Amino acid sequence: MAAQACIKELKRLLGDERCLAEPGRLLSYECDALTHFKSMPSAVVLPESTDEVQQVVRICARHEVPFTPRGAGTGLSGGAVPAEGGVLIECSRMRRVLEVDVENRIARVEPGVINAHLSQQVAEHGLAYAPDPSSQTVCTLGGNVAENSGGPHCLKHGATTNHILALRMVMPDGEVVELGTPVAGAAGLDLRGVVLGSEGTLGIVTEITCRLVPVPECIETLLAPFDSMGAACTAVSRIVAAGIIPAALEALDERTIAAVEASVYRAGYPDDAAAVILVELDGHPARVEAEREQIHAIFRDMGALSIETARDPEHAEQLWKGRKGAFGAMGRLAPDLYVQDAVVPRSKLPEVLPEIGRICDGLGLKLANVFHAGEGNLHPNISYDGRDAAEVEKVVQAGQQIIELCLSVGGVLSGEHGIGLEKQGFMKLMFSDDDLESMARVRAAFNPTGILNPGKILPTPRACVEVKPVHRLPGVDAS
Repeated sequence: MAAQACIKELKRLLGDERCLAEPGRLLSYECDALTHFKSMPSAVVLPESTDEVQQVVRICARHEVPFTPRGAGTGLSGGAVPAEGGVLIECSRMRRVLEVDVENRIARVEPGVINAHLSQQVAEHGLAYAPDPSSQTVCTLGGNVAENSGGPHCLKHGATTNHILALRMVMPDGEVVELGTPVAGAAGLDLRGVVLGSEGTLGIVTEITCRLVPVPECIETLLAPFDSMGAACTAVSRIVAAGIIPAALEALDERTIAAVEASVYRAGYPDDAAAVILVELDGHPARVEAEREQIHAIFRDMGALSIETARDPEHAEQLWKGRKGAFGAMGRLAPDLYVQDAVVPRSKLPEVLPEIGRICDGLGLKLANVFHAGEGNLHPNISYDGRDAAEVEKVVQAGQQIIELCLSVGGVLSGEHGIGLEKQGFMKLMFSDDDLESMARVRAAFNPTGILNPGKILPTPRACVEVKPVHRLPGVDAS
C-alpha cells in the first residue's frame, strides 16, 4: 500500500513518461552489468534536476519506501540493483556540463554526464578528465563517483577521488548539502572523500566539480608480446621498480588476445603471444624518450618477442581499442561473464595468476585475464552459460577461491568495482567486527533510517533478506 501511494504521488510529480511502473518497462532496470543479481524495482523515476531528485526523495521518505540511485547501469558489483525493491532513481537524464572554468581547470557537471564526453567537450581547451574506466564511452560520472572508479590511466593520474573537488548531494531525508570546495586542500573534515566510493549508500550526488588536467605534451604507446605471462608480469614489476610510472601499464593474456582479435575490437595484437603488455608514456618529450629507452631495455632483458611503438595517434587508438573492448569481446566465448577486480601486490602477480588458472581449469571453466598490471588490479573474466545451473555453481566456487587466494597474499577485495552485493560476505575476511561497526556508524550518520540503497556493502541480515538473484555469487550471505 505504501509503495502504491508513493508511486501515485511520483506520477503526479513527473508524469507517466518519467515515472515508470509497468512491469514491461521495469525489466531493463532489474540488474546492472553484473547480471547475476536481479531484483525488480516497484518504479523507476527519471529526474532532470537537483530539485526533482529532492522532491522524489522526500516522497519516498514520507512513505518509507526504499530508493536506490542508478547511472548508466554499467557497474559490476550489483550496486545499482534495487535489493529491497522500492524506487530506482535513474539519474542519466541529468547530463549537462554546467560550467567549464578553463583558467582554474575545473568543470561542474551533472551526474549523468558520460565519462568520455567530458574530455571531448574540454579538448578544445587542451584539457581532459583523467580517470578512464573501460566503460568510459557509456558510464556516467555519477556512477564513477559512487564506485570511485579507476581505469587504465589511473596508475599515474589517480582514481576518481583524486579528480573530484566538490559534490552537491541530496541526503536521504531530502536535504541538499554541499561537500568540498573548488579550492583543493580546504580545511575541515573531508566529507567529500567519505562519499566518494560509498556506492550510493550515503546520498544521491546531483552535481560534481571535477579537476581537469592538461593534455600531455607528448604521448607514446608501446606494445610488447611475451611467451609467458610470468615474464610479462616480472617486466611490469621491473618497470615500476626502476622509478618509471607510466600513464598506463596493462596486460592481456592469450585467451583475451584471441577473443579481441576475433571481434570488432580487433587491434592487431600478435596471435602467437601468451601475453601482451600495453604501455602508455606521457609528459615532456625528453622524459618520454628516456623512459621509453629504459622500458625497451627491460622488455628485451625479459625476452619480449618484439617491441612495437604506435606509429601515430590513430595506431595508438587502435591498440587501445583492443584493451578497452576486451570485456565486450568476451561475449564471443559464452552468453554470460563474471568479472572480478581484487587487487594483489604487484610482485605477487607471477604467483597468483597461474593459481587462478589452476582454479578455473580444475572446475572446467573458461578463464581470460585482462588487468591493470601496474597496480596489481586483477580482472579475471570467467565466461559461462547462466542457463546451466551446474556451471553457475562452478563459477560460484571459483569466485570464492579467487578472492580467498588474493586476500591470502596481502590483497584487497576490490580495486574499482566496489563491494555492492557481490562481495559482502567477504568483508569479514578483510575487516574486523570493530572496523565494520565503524563503517556502519558512518553510514547511519548519513542514512539513519537505512532507506537509501539498503542491503549493500556491509554483511548484515538485512542486506540479503529481500534480494532474489537469479544466480547468487559468493559474497552474499543467504541466511
